[in-house]
Amino acid sequence: MELYEKYKSLFNSYQVNTPLRIAHFMAQIDHESGLKPISENLNYSYDRLLVIFKSDFDVNKDRVLSSVEKAFAETIAKKPILIGNFVYANQNGNGPVSSGDGYKFRGRGFIQITGRDNYLVLSKDTRIDFMSNPDLLLQEANAMISALWFWNKKGLNAFADKNDILSITKRINGGTNGLEDRKAKFAKWKSKIK
Repeated sequence: MELYEKYKSLFNSYQVNTPLRIAHFMAQIDHESGLKPISENLNYSYDRLLVIFKSDFDVNKDRVLSSVEKAFAETIAKKPILIGNFVYANQNGNGPVSSGDGYKFRGRGFIQITGRDNYLVLSKDTRIDFMSNPDLLLQEANAMISALWFWNKKGLNAFADKNDILSITKRINGGTNGLEDRKAKFAKWKSKIK
């Protein structure tokens, strides 16, 4: 049984209830998590850190890292807790590095819910305490609730109705990362859902 069939009543409660809406939703979570509730890995090598999070290390914002900045990146490479606490510090409601919020509130679920503020609003809206236990987002039903909640918060049904995969992707990803894969997954899901 497909996830959208298994959670049909939940899909209906968030109005993800037309073939086009379901296909867009499923394509996006398929791309984001492979249809499995996951936790952001953050086990990056030095080289990957500088590709993905270069701006976090670039103190002067001149895109040329100093030897101190490079040394720091080498120090935290392959240390997920340190990476999470550093790259997510002081954003999305997270406290400073020392708070541990960056790693605690790293991305989880089908659509990666990230940051203290997002976990807090999700917890209030769904009445599920993700603040005390963020790993609840690794349970399939909770991952589906959070993904549909996020979809609804971002108003993505309106873009699905217009068949606007670019706008949906930007609102989920913040950019166009993986757009071609998302398009391919959408074509697959559209052919399955009638």
